[in-house]
Amino acid sequence: MGSAYVAGTFDTKGAELGYVAGLIGREHPVVTVDLSTTGEGPSGADVSASEVAAHHPDGAAAVFTGDRGSAVTAMATAFARFLRTRDVDGVIGLGGSGGTALVTPAMRELPVGVPKVMVSTVASGDVSGYVGATDIAMFPSVTDVAGLNRISRRILANAAHALLGAISHPLPQVEDRPAVALSMFGVTTPCVTAAAEKLAADFDPLVFHATGTGGRALEKLVDDGLVRAVLDITTTEVCDLVAGGVMSAGEQRLDAIARTRVPYVGSCGALDMVNFGARDTVPERYRDRTLYVHNPQVTLMRTSPEECREIGSFIARKLNACQGPVRFLLPIGGVSMLDAPDQPFHDPEADAVLFDTIEREVEQTEDRRVLRVDNNVNDEEFVTALLAAFREVVGD
Repeated sequence: MGSAYVAGTFDTKGAELGYVAGLIGREHPVVTVDLSTTGEGPSGADVSASEVAAHHPDGAAAVFTGDRGSAVTAMATAFARFLRTRDVDGVIGLGGSGGTALVTPAMRELPVGVPKVMVSTVASGDVSGYVGATDIAMFPSVTDVAGLNRISRRILANAAHALLGAISHPLPQVEDRPAVALSMFGVTTPCVTAAAEKLAADFDPLVFHATGTGGRALEKLVDDGLVRAVLDITTTEVCDLVAGGVMSAGEQRLDAIARTRVPYVGSCGALDMVNFGARDTVPERYRDRTLYVHNPQVTLMRTSPEECREIGSFIARKLNACQGPVRFLLPIGGVSMLDAPDQPFHDPEADAVLFDTIEREVEQTEDRRVLRVDNNVNDEEFVTALLAAFREVVGD
């Protein structure tokens, strides 16, 4: 049995952290960790701030700088490295924006499924920067984390018991099929749904919505070793990276595939579109482009030949870094529902630039191949070709 880790700045939140640790400690081993950045005396925590700070790659001096901003960043790095050395059953932290920034980076590095609870004054706002692509449960503190009172005791107790419940009641191990990750967008749903249904007898399909967060979550599970293979049918997040849309997964998209050598089959799903919000949020420079109002909150812009060339180069560069088995399929009949004859994004010229760039720039080998398929991405024939490629890379 490991321990539940209760982490925060004991110099300012010692009473609250001690209260949480006492509740959890009634039923499970607890380790308290001080993340104070003042470098002052002992706090009463099981692990001192100095001990945590020593895990920073540049030593404790990099943490105790006297500058709060740099100290918080450095202590967060040290805490993440510290947790890697421990047998962690779960983590709970509490604090304001600074305390949240101290604890959550280490939580994000833990595998998906390890219980993570953060009680925070900022939890009712946009917490995407704290949560990232992982499974941190954010509890709004309601009152400030500044002493124990009739409200804070209840909130902190609920959070403590949530962590304890997750630790004490793990799911039974009933799933023996290997997991496969698939990426999907609304305009590639027929393809992904059909592929998932055909794989379900032998695999556990995990479908991720390619909204930026979805791509990052998919690759987080790849890094955690939780998927056997990837069917990356919908690589549309690259469009938003290239053209400044709102659903980019960042420059790191596809890096986990290279790091882990996981068997990979990819395609050009929804590479015909860049995502923006309501129509009036589309940048002025794009107002004369081909736009499609998907719903009142989402406006899509057709990628141009120039953008398709840049998108293709990005994908090729990432695939060239992969040493595991790779197949990348080009749906010559169109990359989405909207990229078909008589549909608003049908643009054979832009598609040809995309396909030609990928074919030309990918350094093909026996294990890294680009394949043309004369169908739309949502056609049954394309699904058949995807699954044939998938069986090749998995080798089962």
